[in-house]
Amino acid sequence: MTQEEESLQKITQDQLDALVGLHNRFLDGRIGGRRAILKNIDLTGLSLQGKNLRQGSFSGCLMMYMDLSYANFQEAELYACDLSNSNLYQTKFVRCDLRGAKIENANLEGADLESADLRSGGLATNGTFVTAQAVNFRGANLSGAKLSGSMASNADFSDATMTGANISKADLRGATLEGADMSNVEMEGAQLMGANMNSAILTGVELTELKKYGIDLSKAITDENIGTAVSDLGEPLPSLVEKHREWLKSAGKVGQQLDLSNVDLRLLGSLKMERMTAIKAIKAKFFGMNLYKIELQSAQLDESDFRNCDMEEADLRGSSFRECNLSHANLKGVDCSALMLGAGSTQRFNPCNFTNAKVRYANLVGAKLKDTVFAGADVSFSDFTGADLRGADFSGAIMENTIFDDAMTEGATFDRDKSRPVFRIPTDREE
Repeated sequence: MTQEEESLQKITQDQLDALVGLHNRFLDGRIGGRRAILKNIDLTGLSLQGKNLRQGSFSGCLMMYMDLSYANFQEAELYACDLSNSNLYQTKFVRCDLRGAKIENANLEGADLESADLRSGGLATNGTFVTAQAVNFRGANLSGAKLSGSMASNADFSDATMTGANISKADLRGATLEGADMSNVEMEGAQLMGANMNSAILTGVELTELKKYGIDLSKAITDENIGTAVSDLGEPLPSLVEKHREWLKSAGKVGQQLDLSNVDLRLLGSLKMERMTAIKAIKAKFFGMNLYKIELQSAQLDESDFRNCDMEEADLRGSSFRECNLSHANLKGVDCSALMLGAGSTQRFNPCNFTNAKVRYANLVGAKLKDTVFAGADVSFSDFTGADLRGADFSGAIMENTIFDDAMTEGATFDRDKSRPVFRIPTDREE
């Protein structure tokens, strides 16, 4: 938590409920009513679930880890507020002023932001001018959200989940949508000049408008194959897998190593519990696949795309994931332990390697990561609760709001000075 956040005045749930009561009297035009006006107040961890805050004002408030589901903020002012990690399920923000707000890693599934003001904004603190900041939706869940007609120029939607969202007629000029999942998004009439859609997922989306704006889609995932299709491998995949298993059993004397480099595997949908030890799959597309309990020991998987994959309890021992993208992946309980390869004088220690990988918003609860290399990796907002990180190397890693609760970290290397401090919601709010 920053020094500014620590200095904010805090209020209790009872005090907040009282303010809501007065605000509702104000909305109803009853005697004694008073509009809710809060500025630079710490509301972290409190609840406004289902409350009517229409036309309320919360400028510069810290609203992290709040339950705001089903709340009504229509025509309210949330200027420069921080709503990161909050539950905004089905929350109503119609014509709301959200300029400069930070809503990173929040759940906005089904939220209504129609005609909301999502432009840049910033507050002055103690008379000091603060540079206007873009609205930050990085990593947020905006599935099915209504953003039609919203003003979101220069907003940051990096790594956000926007499946089925409606951005029709929205102003998204200069917006950052890098890595965002925009599957089946409605975007008729949206202004997207200068938008960054590098590595965005655009399946089920008509691309004519985007191409008209000259947006670079060379690294985006669309309905078209990216790289080699599975059907173009020359032989059916099961046949190639069988040859690979023969190659493994014979130590390379017969059969052939399976090489899926540059192959788009998405149409397979699932490789659940498959045995694919020691395969080569550099720059392959596994995006969104079911890889539950897959065996991928000693595999070369550098620069591959594993975003949104279910890899729970997968065996990944000794594999290389250098520069891979595993954002939003389910890696709960994976085994990324090191392996000893070779024999005698040629024996070598081979740890799992995630150097410079993107492992943002990933679930690594209970994962076996002893001696794993995360040098230079971005593990922001990922959850390592209860993980075995003994001897792991996080040198130069980006760890913004990464969770390490109950993790074993003896002998692990952390560059704490290069990372923002971990922030966790208190289980019992201090009064």
